[in-house]
Amino acid sequence: MREIIGAVSHHEREVEELREDPKFAVEYLKAARESLTDPDDHGASLLMLRALAEAYGGLGTVAARAGISRESLYRSLSPKGNPTLKTLIAVLNTMGLSLSVVPQQKKARKRAVRKSAAARRPAKPARLRSRAAA
Repeated sequence: MREIIGAVSHHEREVEELREDPKFAVEYLKAARESLTDPDDHGASLLMLRALAEAYGGLGTVAARAGISRESLYRSLSPKGNPTLKTLIAVLNTMGLSLSVVPQQKKARKRAVRKSAAARRPAKPARLRSRAAA
């Protein structure tokens, strides 16, 4: 297969854009954070964090500044990685970013409150449940 002259890989261009535009990097990180909670999209979000680390000096440099081994960072930010909170915070700090907590959207929060309230409610005895259904 021949290499196309002047072509740039998507990954290289992505890293370049993240390096050049800090606002884009923040939005990119927000998207990665949102998909971290989705088991089907977990690997993609770790690869997004890896691209950010590459944009901010490379994985070796970020690992050294974060005080973790390069190999550990590579493993943590792989598609099957499972970084600790300590690793995530250290990596974000080296990029001049921080982790923050914000309230969930109203619908998601109301659902969670309803579920927890239902879980605390005592179950009705079987004879009362059958009368209520009738």
